[in-house]
Amino acid sequence: MRGYLSQDTLVEVPAVVLWDVYRSLQLGKLASELLRDFVSKVEFVKGDGGAGTIVKITFPPGTPGPGYMTELFTNIDDEIRLKEAEIIEGGFNSVGFDLYRICSQIIEKDAESSIVRSSIEYEIDDKLEEIASQVTTKPLEIMAEVVGKYLKEKRSSTN
Repeated sequence: MRGYLSQDTLVEVPAVVLWDVYRSLQLGKLASELLRDFVSKVEFVKGDGGAGTIVKITFPPGTPGPGYMTELFTNIDDEIRLKEAEIIEGGFNSVGFDLYRICSQIIEKDAESSIVRSSIEYEIDDKLEEIASQVTTKPLEIMAEVVGKYLKEKRSSTN
C-alpha cells in the first residue's frame, strides 16, 4: 500500500528567512528547544545539513512507539525550497513501514509571508492498513507554526 498526505501551513515570515532555517541544521536545534513535548533531543550524526546528513531524533519518555527515529536528508533543493528526508531507523520503520518520506517545501506567498507545504509519502504492507491510517502531518504543521512564530517574534524584536 502506498499513501500520500499533504498540508499547507501559512507562516507570517518571508520565504527566504524560513528556508534558511528549514534547509539547515538550525531546524533540528529549534525543534529540540521549542517543541520539548514532542522532541527531547536532536543529534547530528553525520553531515552539514545538506543531502546525506543523518539526524537522530529522540522522543520524550512516555511517547508511544519507538523512542527515537533516524532521518537521512535525501534532497535539498534551494531553487524550489524543498527538503526531503527518509526515516532509516526507528520511528515508523519500527512499526512496519517500508518507506516513510517527509517533505517540506517553503512557498513564497508575498513579501512577508510564506506557506510551508508539509507532506508524507509512505509504503507499507497492505495487511498493516490500520497502522497506515494513523499517519498524520500534524507534527509537521505544529513545527511550521511554532518555528514561524519564533522567527516572526525574533524579526519583530530586531526591527
